[in-house]
Order: sequence, then C-alpha cells, then structure tokens
Amino acid sequence: MNKEKKNVCIVILGDIGRSPRMQYHALSLGEKGHTVDIVGYGETQPMDSIKKSPSIYYHYLCPVPQIPVKLLNYAFKTLFQAFNLLFLLCSIRIPKVLVVQNPPAIPSLVVCWLFCRIIQAQFVIDWHNYAHTIMELSLPSEHILVQLTKKCEALVGARADYNFCVTEEMKKDLSKWNIKAVTLYDKPPDIFQPISLKDKHDFLLKMGQKWEEFLESDGSTIFTSEENGIVHLKEERPGFVVSSTSWTADEDFSILLSALKDYESHIERGNVRKLPKLICVITGKGHFKEFYCKLILGWNWKHVKVITPWLDSLDYPLILASADLGVCLHTSSSGLDLPMKVVDMFGCCLPVLAYDFKCLHELVVDGKNSYTFDSSEELSKKLLGWFDDFPRNKEQKSIEKKFKGELEIFQQLRWRENWDSIAYYVFK
Repeated sequence: MNKEKKNVCIVILGDIGRSPRMQYHALSLGEKGHTVDIVGYGETQPMDSIKKSPSIYYHYLCPVPQIPVKLLNYAFKTLFQAFNLLFLLCSIRIPKVLVVQNPPAIPSLVVCWLFCRIIQAQFVIDWHNYAHTIMELSLPSEHILVQLTKKCEALVGARADYNFCVTEEMKKDLSKWNIKAVTLYDKPPDIFQPISLKDKHDFLLKMGQKWEEFLESDGSTIFTSEENGIVHLKEERPGFVVSSTSWTADEDFSILLSALKDYESHIERGNVRKLPKLICVITGKGHFKEFYCKLILGWNWKHVKVITPWLDSLDYPLILASADLGVCLHTSSSGLDLPMKVVDMFGCCLPVLAYDFKCLHELVVDGKNSYTFDSSEELSKKLLGWFDDFPRNKEQKSIEKKFKGELEIFQQLRWRENWDSIAYYVFK
C-alpha cells in the first residue's frame, strides 16, 4: 500500500464539468495513488477519465433557489452556498489537503479556510483570476460587495498554506497582499493532439449526422473525401474556424460576429481577394449563448455558416484538431490570467487569432506562434489574410508551417509532466 497516499478534497464553487484545470488536478492526484473528492455543481458531466477513475469521487452541491430581489438574492445565495458547502465537506472523508478554486471567493475561500483550520488540513488556493475584478464587470469598483470580496481574497489568500496561480504577472500582483504563489501554467493534457486526415474525415462524418452543414449531398464531408480507403482534403473547400467560450461578460462575441459579417460582405461585393466560404464552430455553454444564437439566426448569410454546438470532452479535442484556425475572444477581467482554450488549441497544433491583453504574451507571441488582435477590424483583417486564396496561398502556408513548428515545441511539455515538477511537492 502506498504510504504516501492521502485524501485530497478539491472544491469548485462552479460546474465541475466546465472546470478542466481542477479536473486535471484530480486526475494527476489519482494517478499518484491519492483518493480525491471533488465538490462542485453538476450542470455538465465530468470528463470520462474522471468518471472512470477508481480513486476520484465527485459530490454535487444543490442548485441555489432564486429570490427576485437582487441584493437579497446575493445574501441568500451566499448563505445557502456556505451551509451547503460546509455540509458536504463534513459528510465526505476527512482530507489531508484541500484545494479550492478561486474565483468565486465568497463564500468558498472563507468556508474552506475555516474548515481546514478546524480539521488541521493543508489549505491550498488555485488562483485562476480575481473574483473582485469579475464583479467589477457589472458593479462599480467602490461597491461594498466588490470591496468585501477584494478584502476576502487578500486576507484568506495570505493565510493559505500554498497558492498556485496561472501566470507570472498574477504571481507578481499577488505579492501586494503578501501572498507567495507558485506559477503553474496550464498545459494541454495528452487528449489534445493533432489527428490524422482519416480521423478528421471520420469525425466530420460523425458531426454531419447532427449538423448537415458538414456534409455534401454525395455523403462526403465538405472538407474531405475518401476513395479506395484513402482520404484527401478537397482542393475547393471552405475555411474552418473554431472558437470556444463560456459565453460570459469577459468575452465580447460581437467582435467575432462583426468580423464574420465583414468577411461575408467581402465575398458578396466580389472583392479582389479570392475567399472561400467559411464554417465557424463556436462551442460552449453560458449565460449569453441564447442571446447570440438568436442574433445569428436573424442573419441570412450565404457564405459564412455559424454553428454553436456543445461538445463532450472526447469530441472537443477532435473539433480543434480538425479546424484550420482558432479564435479566442477571452479578455480577462484582471488582465492576469490566460485562456485555457488557447492552450487546448495549441495542444492540437492549431494556430489562433487571440484578443490581446496584458499578459497574453506569456502564451501567444504575435507573429511567432499565432496572431493577436485588439478590435473587430483587426480580427477581420487577420481572417481575410489567413483565408486569402485558401488553400493555395503559398505565403500563408509558409506562415502556418512556421506557427505549427513553434506549437510542436510548446507541445513537448504536457500537463502531467508540468504538474509533477511544479505542483506535486505540495501533496507529498
């Protein structure tokens, strides 16, 4: 029996299935022989590898009933979550280490810290962003709730036994609160890989069973054809763009839709550029999805098709590996975190167009491994340039080859090896 085996609890005051980094923590701990209990919401199924692991257990928080008065609803939600979380923590096996995701900070940081002090467990915070900066997207910075959340993050963070964060810039910023954090960059797990042309063809056929936009009338896909068991990319094929989102306020999808509208207009006007049709797949769930889907349905575009599926944890890497280009609109409320969606795309050797912000350079280097943009006009320009005379443009093929060469270097360090060298010491 492994003498080092410990009980570890991972707290996510959010949807477990949409918290990949915390699931990766759980998988890494499970592989080391530790028993892991994940506490969070069950809106989306966890990864298959989580469900199949014999040493990982997940426990669902109850959905919070809504009260129509906003301020009362916030107070009720906080109390409800605090008691619900505390009840679950007391009902599962006693952990030696507890790891909590931040944000949302309140009430998870306070409840988990107090619980750890009572049972004498190590208390670890994994900083993905700041809760108070997310609140500032809808409330003024001087609002009492914002200030209270900020003080909570500062006070509890300084009392944690260990702190992880996602960027060097965040590590520097946390030091203002006397918080010593270790930067644990997001790295793609092995499931995010380039795929063969045959695998791409088979996956697109599968997608075509649900979304007819992927299929031709003869049963082939709009991108590939198969003859005598050999798959070919069609010379005359659409461009394939993919973007993933949680449909939240820190991603302004009107930027992408405006750029796609401009792309459609260029083809309609018979512009000098020779542009292919475009398929844009936007994956994810979230608050603003319904709003944007209704908007998209109202546009009768002939040359640009937008599809908004929710893909499971097995199909999502395949859609990334099948695309020609990724788009990321993550802007970060604090400017201090990095978009995991780009990490996933890089794992599949997919170049991206990424919205530029303060610390993005720690992941995306403009003109070296991908491109950045800071407006819908610049995104439109980059899209038009990438797909100009596609797929015959020799200059563009050379740029793509250069980017993919850099991404192959990025892929050499995966989540498992990175976690082993940087994070595992906390759990020994």
